[in-house]
Amino acid sequence: MKKMMWVLLGALIIVVPSAGAEIVTFDDLNLDPETYYNGSDDAGGFTTAGVTFNNYFDDTFGPYWEGFAYSNTTDTTTPGFTNQYSVITGMGVDGSSNYGVCYAEGFNGTIPTITFADEVNLAEAYITNTTYAFLAMQDGEGPAKKFGGDTGTDLDWYLLTITGKDTDGLVTGDIEFYLADFRFVDNSQDYIVDAWTAVDLSGLGQVKTLELSVSSSDVGAFGINTPTYFAIDNIAIDRCPDDPDKIDPGINGCGTPDVDMDDDDDDNGGNDSTCFIRLLVR
Repeated sequence: MKKMMWVLLGALIIVVPSAGAEIVTFDDLNLDPETYYNGSDDAGGFTTAGVTFNNYFDDTFGPYWEGFAYSNTTDTTTPGFTNQYSVITGMGVDGSSNYGVCYAEGFNGTIPTITFADEVNLAEAYITNTTYAFLAMQDGEGPAKKFGGDTGTDLDWYLLTITGKDTDGLVTGDIEFYLADFRFVDNSQDYIVDAWTAVDLSGLGQVKTLELSVSSSDVGAFGINTPTYFAIDNIAIDRCPDDPDKIDPGINGCGTPDVDMDDDDDDNGGNDSTCFIRLLVR
């Protein structure tokens, strides 16, 4: 991934590296159309933009994986395990092809972990449900119940917990995000997440790793019945955590106010009648 800031001054074009935000996507990972990577090469994980996502794969009794995969499959309608690599949105954030998929079952003891090259401050990550998990909660699937039950009043929930740890392995904080929540007094407010949603990670402080886990109200004799999947994309590293002027995570570089100086209601910052600054991620 390459991130650059383009500055246009009249007819002069200058390309300078941004000191502000870095967006970790999966778009630099090669996939044929409608395919996925699930660790079948026994690499134990994969790396994009210097960030490593762990993976466990075992083919002893048939293909089995845990941790992270990445995918570009687009099936938003087929229920069940055979569609475990698709996201309910049918695409990555902002229409991108690739996205990450996490299977957090932990049967083999694998804790889904994201590891950064050094300690970083994070701004946000985009999270949503996979098609498999979404349809299982919406309609029921095997042992997984339909959320809300037959009456729609069951107090069901599906929760993602993101735990930050520093270089010494000490916990810096936890962030919780409900992928589904049916606990509202007004049942019309019950929801299952079906869109990419920005989750604020700034409260974790400086982290070296993120450990991700899921929990659910739907638990049976063998653990969680809800398919323990979610999708992730566009993890934003904030290189300007102490910049008081920024709105986005340093989108205009550290020390540059993220404000619209010429009142044209765009988000580029600065007076773009003379200077246009935009962060591009490749």
